[in-house]
Amino acid sequence: MKKSNIAYEVKKIEKEVEFIRRYFHQYPELSNEEIGTSAFIQEKLRQFEIPFETGYATHGVLGIIHGKSSGKTVALRADMDALPIQELVDHAYRSTYKNKMHACGHDAHMAMLLGAGYVLQQLRHEFNGTVLLVFQPAEEDAPEGGAQRLMDEGIFSEYVPDVIYGQHVWPYLPVGQIGVRNKEMMGASDRFEITLTGVGGHASMPHQTTDVMVTLGHVITSLQTIVSRSLDPLEASVVTISKITGGEAANIIPNQVKAEGSIRTYEPSIRARLKERFFTITRQIAEAFEVKVDITYQDGYPATINIPKWASLARETANELNLDTPEINPSLAGEDFSRFLESYPGAFIWLGTQLDETNKQASLHDARFQINERALPIGTSFLAQLAIDTLHAFEKET
Repeated sequence: MKKSNIAYEVKKIEKEVEFIRRYFHQYPELSNEEIGTSAFIQEKLRQFEIPFETGYATHGVLGIIHGKSSGKTVALRADMDALPIQELVDHAYRSTYKNKMHACGHDAHMAMLLGAGYVLQQLRHEFNGTVLLVFQPAEEDAPEGGAQRLMDEGIFSEYVPDVIYGQHVWPYLPVGQIGVRNKEMMGASDRFEITLTGVGGHASMPHQTTDVMVTLGHVITSLQTIVSRSLDPLEASVVTISKITGGEAANIIPNQVKAEGSIRTYEPSIRARLKERFFTITRQIAEAFEVKVDITYQDGYPATINIPKWASLARETANELNLDTPEINPSLAGEDFSRFLESYPGAFIWLGTQLDETNKQASLHDARFQINERALPIGTSFLAQLAIDTLHAFEKET
């Protein structure tokens, strides 16, 4: 497949991709509420004459592009949902809904996948095999997420991916760069809630209480020793207490306090060891202070770990398109695409979308988050070329 063919088709759809992205940005919908988003995707697939199926995980959509003859199957995935955030950026296409915003770039993901779908549909007589366009709801709905639901409900029952790719905007890389690693890309993300219940009382008479605040202080401090003293120092892990609820007045020791937080890891064995130590430390400290403890622990998304073969091919595709592929470090942020990679080989890729004025660049999940729209045609071209390169790679093996 000549790059010029893809470049020509991307140029034709470039303005439409920008329009689609801005439309999604104006009308964001939260996890499991993507009714209008799904309907708009279906409208565009009809317009592009791409066959599709619906109903998976309620709002999921599967576009199906057949090449000139049978062959392998490549899936490309985009997530659909927005975040419960009030947008603080004032531009012409800002969110029209209160406390709803595409602050993680899913609007761009859907737009680029639709654009890539258009390109592949125009060039379908130039490759063998099938390309699936997977529009996934509820990526932000951790710890369940929408990916597993899509698979459980049979989205791949007829067309089984031989390889699956996901692309995510990355504001920490400049436009024109692609980030991909042969191994881990994103972390496992577990959540927990600790409830300590004791005997409350007057602040002037702590000896008549079992002070849950002091107990929690020891729990928080001791949990930090898991990473520093119980785990391999070469394995990245994080234990974070991010929310504490308890107490009513300065002169009252409460009888209950709650703490919530997150645990992030890469390696499954490290994840298991961290969880084990978390329970042991929390329970034993509570016992030492004569306080009752209840722990709710949610196993969240697993780590997103690429298959080296397909990560390497993604790097080759990027280089083919004259995109830089710098050495990058993984992120401990969680990603529902990991569920797909547990079932099918593939790779997760970061697309550089940093603003030209880098001092104005906000992080993912920030109310001031923006992307550099110059990256949209790059991401569209990359997805289309990657799908074709993967199908060609399979043909070379036979």
